[in-house]
Amino acid sequence: MKSFFYLPLWFFKARILGIKRPLQTVLFISDKCNLSCRHCTVYRAVNPHIKSYEQIKEELAYSYGLGSRFIDFEGGEPTLWRDGDKDLNSLIRLSKEIGFFSATITTNALMPFRGSEADSIWVSLDGLGPYHDDIRGKGVFDRLVKNIEEANHPRISVNMVVNSRNYLSVEETIEFAGSNPHINAISLNFHNPYPGTEELLLDRKLREEIIDLIIRKKKTGYPIMNSVSGLRLMKHPASFKKECWVSNFILSDGRRLPECAGKTAGLCDSCGLSMSGEMRSIFSLKPDTVFAGMKLRM
Repeated sequence: MKSFFYLPLWFFKARILGIKRPLQTVLFISDKCNLSCRHCTVYRAVNPHIKSYEQIKEELAYSYGLGSRFIDFEGGEPTLWRDGDKDLNSLIRLSKEIGFFSATITTNALMPFRGSEADSIWVSLDGLGPYHDDIRGKGVFDRLVKNIEEANHPRISVNMVVNSRNYLSVEETIEFAGSNPHINAISLNFHNPYPGTEELLLDRKLREEIIDLIIRKKKTGYPIMNSVSGLRLMKHPASFKKECWVSNFILSDGRRLPECAGKTAGLCDSCGLSMSGEMRSIFSLKPDTVFAGMKLRM
């Protein structure tokens, strides 16, 4: 109910008054992980950063003070986080005490996450069977499916990052999400070519073809989180103004960024994060994107 009143006011201030305050915080609580994925530039095998409960508490308070009201805990693998007797659920409760409307976690689902108190859970799914395992490791897909089924959580969605190794699995992955009773929706993004991962980038023509496929699947009723307006913008990421200040980012090493790290890396013109297209469409008042945003946040 609080978000019902907060969101229209936030939008009015942002679009009409030009007041840019973040709506969401992406908080990396650690860069420790139990996988070593082909595309990852966050994972640290040696001496990973693991934040303390008190540090995270201060970062949550800071973000709330900026105006953020939705929190996404990420890693590394956030379900591995511990500080004494504190675990990830402790952070979720803390965020609610501070005043955040909802808390989300993003997990690779390698480990069971039954009992999570997150309002919503995003599971990283990079294709079916061998496609997912090619990127994340042998046997990982089967464990992901099992842990999703056993989680007994009402709001699990999957996120697929499309790249040069898994694009042939996009259609079947959308269909899998649509037929799995434990999955609410699927979000699709494209690989961001951070240094050392450039070979995973799709060429422009192939990216456009994949987006057309996603739009067709959405129009036939598959539970795709992306809006059609947002997807169309993602065909040409260099052609539209980014509104990435809508999320602030706090990295695992403590650095605080007012926008996506891709901007600092100079990747905006090849951006694959579909949220950039979604936010531009919202500020352009595209009805389908506004509806998708309300469904996600309310």
